[in-house]
Amino acid sequence: MLDGASRLRALRDVVLPLAAPGVATAAILTFLYCWNEFLFALSFTLGPDRQTVPVAVTLFRGRYQVPWGQVLAATVVATIPVAIFVAAFQRRIVAGLTSGASKG
Repeated sequence: MLDGASRLRALRDVVLPLAAPGVATAAILTFLYCWNEFLFALSFTLGPDRQTVPVAVTLFRGRYQVPWGQVLAATVVATIPVAIFVAAFQRRIVAGLTSGASKG
């Protein structure tokens, strides 16, 4: 504001670059928390057509035995998007978590 910048330019050039690592980290961790929320999904789903992936994998049973091969395959397939997401945004996660930890 002192150098003649408007409020919008000060927000765009100063505030958003400083807040970006924290906002990105909060968004990533919120996504991971929501992806792994099992108890609410199990309690509030009405039927098999509305179940989330973790609930569907847990309730995936055979008539007389548990098909462990199919359960583990479904678990791997359900984990792949989260692993790719974390690998893609790993630098932002670390930058957001450590942004206030250094003096330099």
